[in-house]
Amino acid sequence: MAQETAGAAQAKQPTFEEFCHQTFDFKKAFGKPEALKGCRVLSCTQYILGPSCASYLAELGAEVIKIEAPRRGEAMRHTTPFNEPFLYPLSRWVPERGTGLGFLGANPNEYFISCDFHRPEGQAIVKKLAAKSDVVVENYRPGTFERWGIGYRQLSKINPRLVYCWLGGFGGWGPGRVRASYDILGQSQGGNFGMTGKPEFMGGAPSKHTIWLADYWGGMMGAVQILAALYWRDKVSGEGTFTEYSQVHGVTRQLEYALPLYGRHGIVRERWGNWDTQLCVHGIIKCGKSSYPQSENPQEQEEGYILVSAYDDKDFVRLCQTVGDGKTAEKYAKHDARVKPQSQIEIYDLLEKWAADKTKEQVAELLDKANINNQPVWNSKEVANHPHWQERGAVQWLDDQTFGDLMHQGPAYMMSATPPRLKWALKPVGADNEYILGKLAGLSSEELRRLEEQECI
Repeated sequence: MAQETAGAAQAKQPTFEEFCHQTFDFKKAFGKPEALKGCRVLSCTQYILGPSCASYLAELGAEVIKIEAPRRGEAMRHTTPFNEPFLYPLSRWVPERGTGLGFLGANPNEYFISCDFHRPEGQAIVKKLAAKSDVVVENYRPGTFERWGIGYRQLSKINPRLVYCWLGGFGGWGPGRVRASYDILGQSQGGNFGMTGKPEFMGGAPSKHTIWLADYWGGMMGAVQILAALYWRDKVSGEGTFTEYSQVHGVTRQLEYALPLYGRHGIVRERWGNWDTQLCVHGIIKCGKSSYPQSENPQEQEEGYILVSAYDDKDFVRLCQTVGDGKTAEKYAKHDARVKPQSQIEIYDLLEKWAADKTKEQVAELLDKANINNQPVWNSKEVANHPHWQERGAVQWLDDQTFGDLMHQGPAYMMSATPPRLKWALKPVGADNEYILGKLAGLSSEELRRLEEQECI
């Protein structure tokens, strides 16, 4: 009887897929606690690098207070397009302007206040808020907040337990420190663009990424620094910490084996287009037919592309069998022969000729049957409409309290007990002035009204 009971219990065990779905379903996140609840973060940030750092903490439940310039807000609200006021209003002070879409991805779940850092009244507000905060994040040029009297050395005297995270382009010291940096500059000097794009014999040049990788990667690294500093404070020292993150340094950290290759062998890792200098086949090929020939989007009317990965010798044989070319499989049976530049040119030319009369989906179907790793190159519409990413919450429809229905990317990681979550996408400039400045800075309604009239908040 005991064995039958144990067997029945084992039979009722959910599969790993069912267990993960039940555990991580993003729709159930709001019924669970938050990992960083009670942690207050003062975000004195702009553009993407600094704001994304703070927003990652906000996804985990931290109370993030974003401070922007009065009335017009920070620069990123005006940097990117689709900023019509009827879509995403900027502020009640500037009704004719809207917030650009680039602002949305880096500022969810935050409270928004406005304050002029340049003025003594604004600096006094920052000090009051920092005294009651766990973390300050800022990404102005090195030493700027020190000159304004609200840098780490000043604020740590007010709050010795404060974790102060400064994110900059080139760091706070060294010969290049005074230069400003943006994502594209960081990737360029950090060495990333030297390896992207096509070499000259392919008719190409270095190519930049169209998403802000250095900014969002840097924001994540800043969040990691902050979590480590909070752990050190709460478990070891009892004191706060000053942390620095250099955007260019961070890009260099991503260079994989490029620096060891140069340091040991003097070889500079080169651009190799959509292929790979070390693996073949491991790249993107063109498919001659469009998946959306009737689309109104000109880019979708063009041919499609698909990633093919068959660098293992056995996989390469199956790939050649699928293409119907046994001679190539025999000629390049070993990987060392395939990876040579001239060999890759011949192999990829063969693959693109085979795919010339097919869509990327048709190519994928044939490769799937042969058990060859592949993935059609998707655009944002294809990602947004795929049921896998919708079910997992990577793409979510958010009922935003200010802007209504809004499609947004969800947190990229999951936690069983304290899941991250998306509460709102953004708010207008100064939307939480009365709540935050009254509650935390202790300003009366009369003081708030006076500071607003003076354009200090």
